[in-house]
Amino acid sequence: MKFKILVSGKNKKVIADICEHLATDRGYHTVKCPANKAALFDAALSELPRVIILCLGDETKDSIKVYDVMTDLSKRGGCPIIVITNEEDEKTFINHSALSKVLFLRRPVSLLALYEKLSEMEEALKNGDDLIQTAFKEYHNENPDAGRKRKHILVVDDDSEQLITIKEQLEEFYDVTPVKSGDAAFRFLLKKIPDIILLDYMMPGMDGTEVLRRIRTVDEYASIPVIFLTGTTERTAVLRILTELKPQGYIVKPAKKSKLVAKIIDILG
Repeated sequence: MKFKILVSGKNKKVIADICEHLATDRGYHTVKCPANKAALFDAALSELPRVIILCLGDETKDSIKVYDVMTDLSKRGGCPIIVITNEEDEKTFINHSALSKVLFLRRPVSLLALYEKLSEMEEALKNGDDLIQTAFKEYHNENPDAGRKRKHILVVDDDSEQLITIKEQLEEFYDVTPVKSGDAAFRFLLKKIPDIILLDYMMPGMDGTEVLRRIRTVDEYASIPVIFLTGTTERTAVLRILTELKPQGYIVKPAKKSKLVAKIIDILG
């Protein structure tokens, strides 16, 4: 099965050309995404692309920082990021991006080089091999995390803007995994046990109360500290839950960074 490829960026002409060629020539499934944080965040979570292609054009510091929402994908390396650019935008990207690893491909785009790289990625993922360089320039951000092991926080909220804000507030100090539903939270818990969970009280489908009840019934999860994220109108209901299910507390949204970090430190040390 061919990759699903997420394509985004400011250069709409290159995006249109790339998507047409990928679909027509190779039968790839391409998904176009606006170059803004919320859209990229949602698309990465919902579409689960195997490759992301960013088409740069007349970039600024602020427009480059938008792509930092994909930092986790870049760190994990499971979803390679290809950046199609010219020399000037490449310099802007290197100076201002927090992405740890990308593959640069200069314009005018060599479709042959792009197709070869995508084929290599397919084979590499099948075999568990490292990616092979061709006409691409591989870029590594030489700013790895230093010091002691960071605590891991799982944030569960159906609001993308809230997830982005909380992730940006906390990622200086913690490893943060954002998910948009209770079901997604339990899928993550099967893979990794976080040090703490920030849990939205009101969500469609499985709400925060139901998620917490299920967490408390599973031995492996029962001891994970949980903080509710709640609106001011829900405070009374949350206080009742505090006595019943005994989460470690609640924070009223939107939370200031200082209060959020202080609450986490109070629990985790």
